Amino acid sequence: MRKKFESFLTSKYILIGLTVICLFFIGTSFFTDSLTKPLQTAVSYVVVPLQKGMNNLGLWVSDKLDNLQEISDVLEKNEELQSQVDALTEENNLLKQETYELDRLRELYELDNQYSQYSKVGANVIGISSDNWYSSLTIDKGSDDGIQVDMNVVASGGLVGIVTEVGSNYAIVKTIVEDNSYVSGMIIDTNETCIVQGDVELMDSGMVHLGYFASDVTVNDGDKIVTSNVSDKYLQGILIGYATNVTADSNNLTQSGYLIPAVDFNNLQEVLVITDLKTTTD
Repeated sequence: MRKKFESFLTSKYILIGLTVICLFFIGTSFFTDSLTKPLQTAVSYVVVPLQKGMNNLGLWVSDKLDNLQEISDVLEKNEELQSQVDALTEENNLLKQETYELDRLRELYELDNQYSQYSKVGANVIGISSDNWYSSLTIDKGSDDGIQVDMNVVASGGLVGIVTEVGSNYAIVKTIVEDNSYVSGMIIDTNETCIVQGDVELMDSGMVHLGYFASDVTVNDGDKIVTSNVSDKYLQGILIGYATNVTADSNNLTQSGYLIPAVDFNNLQEVLVITDLKTTTD
């Protein structure tokens, strides 16, 4: 108990002493600053740099916060711009698709006018054969739409093939590029006859065989080959393709070469089925 009392007295005396010192400095400050000036100087060496450092730290933190806010705004703006770019890209793709479809429909319209003497039904290609090239197609029109076996099929300005099988709402088309497919053709300018023959070995080249020209017939690269009048199933005058690299055969009696089809089979989506049969028109 005595120790606690002594400790209390000591603290009390210290507090009184500090109070007296403070009062002394306060009193003397009214008359002179010679006593307080050293203290002010000492404090300035400590407080002013500390205050300056705190100010610089505050400015640095403020700049960083401003930068972070700017980065956040830029990222948000970038997301908005990216969304706009994505929307415009999608819109552009749709426009391209619609333009491409319009071009294809325009080609079909021109093809319809080209063979205006025949009745036709438009159809979409909904299936292809599983080989390397279009040897047979499935279309979305059938007997319910008046489609029959042996009807000619055209697209892209030329002959696609002939209907070989018909269902109520579909039909199978054997194309001119199918292996061992035969079409009787002729040069459009001279009516010189030939045979167009599909060959699986030529599928990757995009061509078919062209042969059985007489040895004395002149065949130039680019000559148009159309269906001939002697064909028993194909209507006369339908463009098949263009002759190329026709040379004399080893027997010196005939000439053979290749034909580039008028139809782009790799991008075939719509066709026209000619509903007039060869047997009913000739």
